[in-house]
Amino acid sequence: MGRGLSVGRDRLSYGDDITGVRIEARVGGSRCRCRTTHRNGGHDHLTDSTSKRLDLLDPYTVAQLGGIELVARGVVEGFLAGLHRSPFRGFSVEFAEHRPYQPGDELRYLDWKMLARSDRLFVKQYEEETNLRAMIVFDASASMDWSGSDDRLTKLEYAKRLVAALSLITLRQRDATGLIVFDEVVRDAVRARVRSGQWWSLLLAIERLAPGGGTAAEPALRMVTDLLRRRGLVILVSDLLLDRDLALRTLQYLRHRGHQVMVFHLMDPAELVLEGPAEARFRDPETGASVVARPRELRDVYEATVRRTVSAWRAACRGGGIDYHHVLTTMPFGYVLRRATARRTRLG
Repeated sequence: MGRGLSVGRDRLSYGDDITGVRIEARVGGSRCRCRTTHRNGGHDHLTDSTSKRLDLLDPYTVAQLGGIELVARGVVEGFLAGLHRSPFRGFSVEFAEHRPYQPGDELRYLDWKMLARSDRLFVKQYEEETNLRAMIVFDASASMDWSGSDDRLTKLEYAKRLVAALSLITLRQRDATGLIVFDEVVRDAVRARVRSGQWWSLLLAIERLAPGGGTAAEPALRMVTDLLRRRGLVILVSDLLLDRDLALRTLQYLRHRGHQVMVFHLMDPAELVLEGPAEARFRDPETGASVVARPRELRDVYEATVRRTVSAWRAACRGGGIDYHHVLTTMPFGYVLRRATARRTRLG
């Protein structure tokens, strides 16, 4: 039996100590001390920051504290500090059998007594050990490079940090994790592996991402079938400004093949409403087409259309057994991670 993001807990709480992360911040008018510790290249670095629980803070504020690697680690550590059972280990407590050691296996699971008796390396295998392979499909099209305010992350920058955190969680569960980046074509692909250094390979691909052109998710989703030969977890992170029917058919095809499928629908809060001067020119960032319109005259129709579109995606995904999450770029990363883990489905 496999699993996706299989963690559970009661409510997340503020002010918890985080392993390796102590934080100093001014939040809600009060100041709390903090120091963030992370390891890079074998050296510890301490970063004074204005944060509390990184996973519960405003994403834009969190992004100012450091690079994607530091932020993702802080978010994941903060998120996991609120869990009764950490997914870091990926094993249950019930021993099942031994299996030969493979490169990339953690040394703490080696059976040293078996080594002494047989002079061979064996790993203790538990009932809940997963062979799940996860593939994150990342939309890097031009429409993702947009924010409705200077004090918010663009959808692309938000997605980078969310994907880095998601991949760190799955890898710590010992689930082989890979990445496919697309716009109108597949731009990059990292095969799903669980070996040491895999997260750094994923981070490298994430950090070098630049916004691309148009959007065509279908080729990237089709590529998943070549990279995931067995049942696994497919995570689509996109603003879903694409051909909905074509994308849904491909997602449902993946579900039919036994994959667990999860969709993160990213939107900037400004996309929910239509605001602006009395008359404004609106330009499509992917096609360059533009139109002059009066926001006040179109506001009601626009906002109703957005609500219908979100509802249609939600209904179609859930009707096909696909986990759907509508995510605004102002949502703290920990809140999004909790929703994803709380509502996951298990592979049969």
